[in-house]
Amino acid sequence: MRTIALTIGLLVGSNIFMTFAWYAHLRDMQARPVVVAILASWGIAFFEYVLQVPANRIGFGTLSLAQLKVIQEVITLSVFVPFAAFYMQQPMKLDFLWAALCLVGAVYFVFRG
Repeated sequence: MRTIALTIGLLVGSNIFMTFAWYAHLRDMQARPVVVAILASWGIAFFEYVLQVPANRIGFGTLSLAQLKVIQEVITLSVFVPFAAFYMQQPMKLDFLWAALCLVGAVYFVFRG
């Protein structure tokens, strides 16, 4: 259980960095040249990989590859929705709920039996 908790914790941290690397420049660097946004995103993404690679190495074996991927997707949506709402000031849509319910189904199928 400790391995799974550590894997999930590292993946949450990784996803926070990933989300900022992929999307924060849309709000914060509109007036900057695209090359500046690319370099800033690469710099942030470095920390994503510093957490993501060990997370997958630690989790693999205790979790299957499919389980790691589904956990990653659930975490991605769990991080992205608050980021979109609070940081990017995007309106919440009912479609986010439906997407979350689809992920619950994915978790069920990948972890059953």
